[in-house]
Amino acid sequence: MHLNERKPRLLAAFMLAAINIAHPQAVTDKLQSLVETSARRLTIAEQVALAKWDNGTAVEDVPREAQVITAAVKMGESKGLNEASVATFFRAQIEASKLVQYSLLADWRRAGKAPTHEPINLVDTIRPELDQLQTTLITELADTIAIRASKSCLPEAAEAVRKYVPAHHLGPRQAIALDRAMAAACTP
Repeated sequence: MHLNERKPRLLAAFMLAAINIAHPQAVTDKLQSLVETSARRLTIAEQVALAKWDNGTAVEDVPREAQVITAAVKMGESKGLNEASVATFFRAQIEASKLVQYSLLADWRRAGKAPTHEPINLVDTIRPELDQLQTTLITELADTIAIRASKSCLPEAAEAVRKYVPAHHLGPRQAIALDRAMAAACTP
């Protein structure tokens, strides 16, 4: 075969390779906003832990957790999302938040005190922030439904978390919690 005859084939092969190389990055980038919002939710978990420390309340709040999941499912249904996948995803978000809270509370108990902080109003300050993040997470779940249904979702989600952790200087506690929060993302 003459070189001029191979040029179209070489060009096609090159373009296909470029698409295959670019596609995983694009998928990871699309999941990045979901990772970032989950991480923001985990940052708020630290404030929740401080409020619970101050008030002596338990980390586990089954009625509140049920309210969060019910509201998320309702909001998700309005965006065409599967009820079970939304419930599973938000259970993972809640479990990740509790992981952070339990860990921080244990640290503070061992130290005999929590960090110095202003009083935190869980109902008036923290819950509205969590509600806003819930709305954002639902939108991001809807925006990534095709990616989350793909066979490559789990490694892509792990890659998105892998990129996020060092870029935002997360410690082991936050990294583990973020892995937990994203564990259920790959269910459409």
